[in-house]
Amino acid sequence: MIFFWAFVVGGIICVIGQFMMDVLRFTPAHTMSTLVVLGAVLDGLGLYDPLIEFAGAGASVPITSFGNALVHGAMAEAEKSGLIGVITGIFEVTSAGISAAIVFGFFAALFFRAKG
Repeated sequence: MIFFWAFVVGGIICVIGQFMMDVLRFTPAHTMSTLVVLGAVLDGLGLYDPLIEFAGAGASVPITSFGNALVHGAMAEAEKSGLIGVITGIFEVTSAGISAAIVFGFFAALFFRAKG
């Protein structure tokens, strides 16, 4: 049953993003930024962790989970180090994802020709 709910919740997040691009005419960058902020706000309200427990990868794989990770890292380091921990915590938790995006983006730029 967990696979079903992962599919449904992940699909709903994707439908929200597609709605923002098709109906609201958001650019992909605006859509992605809005979904990251939505994930951060839901985590700040304490709603994203129960969603991950309920839907598993359906909530932890989409871009909204990046906002969740940002808030988690900031809050954990803020408890340890104070205000400076907010900034260091954001990068500590998300550095692997950011590094992977940079490396894969670099290799994609080497092997594929950009159009535009």
